[in-house]
Amino acid sequence: MIIDKRSWFRSLAAVRGTSLPRTWLRLLVTVVFAVVVTALYETGRIGASLSPLPFSLIGVALGIFLGFRNNTSYDRFWEGRKLWGRMVNVSRSLTRQIQMMVGPQPGEPLDADERAAVHRELVHRIVAYVHVFRHHLRDEPDLSDVVGHLPEEEVHALDHESNRPAAVTARTGERLRELWDRGWIHPMHLPVLEASLTEMTGIQGGCERIKATPIPASYTILIHRIVATYAFALPLGIVDTIHGWTPVVVLLIAYAFYGLDAIGDEIEEPFGFDENDLPLSTLSRMIEVNVRQRLGETELPPMLEPEGGVLR
Repeated sequence: MIIDKRSWFRSLAAVRGTSLPRTWLRLLVTVVFAVVVTALYETGRIGASLSPLPFSLIGVALGIFLGFRNNTSYDRFWEGRKLWGRMVNVSRSLTRQIQMMVGPQPGEPLDADERAAVHRELVHRIVAYVHVFRHHLRDEPDLSDVVGHLPEEEVHALDHESNRPAAVTARTGERLRELWDRGWIHPMHLPVLEASLTEMTGIQGGCERIKATPIPASYTILIHRIVATYAFALPLGIVDTIHGWTPVVVLLIAYAFYGLDAIGDEIEEPFGFDENDLPLSTLSRMIEVNVRQRLGETELPPMLEPEGGVLR
């Protein structure tokens, strides 16, 4: 996610984070075609042009279609951000619940070191889940940042899981049941802890729904075709009116339509590595630092800082 705050004038000249890296080639081809059409018309090789009226009517409709598609893409982006905001909250809440509700019940012998070890194990399971969840959404096989948060044999077992986050929460639920059997969790507290795990699973399901259900391809392809047809046909409709300015006008209009089309493609899937995608690595690191601090740990990884104005 780009967080570089530019002035208004710097924004006008910006390239990084804009649609230009995606659209410059198609924009160049369109302008070259407009130059050719203009040259042929001015030299008399093309004697007539299309009426500009169809372009006016189609342009309005195309703008509405592009706006609708971009709104749909942004809804997906914003829903993904809200779901990860809930993940931040539920991770902090579950950490607090573990520290308050897990341990020997009143009247039982208290082993402070053992209780601290159990708290550490469960909180580090939260950290492991968040990292595994991020890798799951980004289709990354790497589990190096999970090592140290889960037992080694459990980390190896994840290699054979098709849904690694679900495997982590399942094992965490089993550990809570074991602690309940042991008497370390009050019967009224177990549903509270289970509800937090259920909330994490619900967040995962929401993100998987966004990732696995893109905007229908037929709609996207239709928009691409209409935009391309409009941009390439536009010189034929305006050349007899503005003559030598045709490539300039085509450049401005094509830049707008190509840009809107590209923006919709980019933010449709918000969990990837594009510069405007959600900063999942930053959010994961923040959760890790926040919950581990509640354990009193001081040897923590640093918060991720923007690299070139971009949070990953």
